[in-house]
Amino acid sequence: MDSEKLLARGVDDVIVKEHLAAALNSGKPLRIKFGADPTAPDLHLGHAVILRKLREFQDAGHKVVLIIGDYTAKIGDPSGRSKTRPALSDKEIKVNAKTYFKQVGKILNLRKAEVYYNSKWFKKMKFADVLGLMAKFTTQRILERDDFTKRIKEGSEVYSHEQLYPMMQAYDSVMIKADVEVGGTDQRFNMLTGRDLQRHMGLPEQDVITMPLLVGTDGEKKMSKSLGNYIGITEAPEMMFGKAMSIPDNLIDQYYKLCTDQERTVPDPREAKLRLAELIVTQYHGEKAGIKAKEEFIRVVSEGGKPAEIPTKKLTAGNLQLTDLVVESGFAQSKSEARRLIEQGGVKINDQKKSDPNEIIKISGEVLLQVGKRNFLRLTA
Repeated sequence: MDSEKLLARGVDDVIVKEHLAAALNSGKPLRIKFGADPTAPDLHLGHAVILRKLREFQDAGHKVVLIIGDYTAKIGDPSGRSKTRPALSDKEIKVNAKTYFKQVGKILNLRKAEVYYNSKWFKKMKFADVLGLMAKFTTQRILERDDFTKRIKEGSEVYSHEQLYPMMQAYDSVMIKADVEVGGTDQRFNMLTGRDLQRHMGLPEQDVITMPLLVGTDGEKKMSKSLGNYIGITEAPEMMFGKAMSIPDNLIDQYYKLCTDQERTVPDPREAKLRLAELIVTQYHGEKAGIKAKEEFIRVVSEGGKPAEIPTKKLTAGNLQLTDLVVESGFAQSKSEARRLIEQGGVKINDQKKSDPNEIIKISGEVLLQVGKRNFLRLTA
């Protein structure tokens, strides 16, 4: 991929574009930084938008430098947050980081990347060093960020440790001598702070690439596991395919641009989504899985059939309220969500539609549970 396409496809903004274009055309390998706090164990397509851009840089011969924010995760990035992030324990961070690596390897060539945990330098810092870092920035500068301004206007607290976060992210750039930093549009302030600190430290300023935030399957908010509007990169092929098919038609072009290497070629929304879903599954599970998931979707959803393979779950024999059964089966995260699914006619027991959330289901022998058009589970006692 040439430098022009590298800075164009799926990119929101480049600072400073002329400088970075010249650097890319110079033939010198650049150090491309991406930092992530292991605040959750699972990655989704929203995370993959940035990782895919990093892979493009790798394929163009540049060095990707990953910063695992095991230290900054204890503070929590305030970017785009309406309230303070809850603190994570060292154990949670360690578990999340291990899972994170495995998933990142689906997109990046980790053998060719440099990887650092930022605790390597932050644990060595003395309080005088922290004060020296803080002295490089004014309170006015840090409070310029929109999320802090919004919280203050709404009467919500902004804690002092949160104000340190952009400085710490900037310090990561200093420590690894980043030429470029890539992140979501919500990271713009933090990445520009990196330029400021590099300048203060007598280093060349990193260029910044901001990537769009992928809208989730609900078509409203950015993709997030907590909102339930996500497509996980390790999800089963059939689940991944079905979720991709559920996106609103107005997001099809965005998903092609941010989640694949191809362009939309057919105007019909259904055909475009079938191809899109196949491309996404193929990217993370292989071509055979992509073809199989497409065939399965058409057979189950379009033709009203059942999946060739239905997973089985063993439950304790006895009676269970329908709402509890749906939650227990993993098709709803709460009883209120299960109740909504049932009342909307989305739940069947042994091919019989159920409408009473309080109905008692006897678990004995084998029970076939269906939630929506695509989710099936055999329950045995």
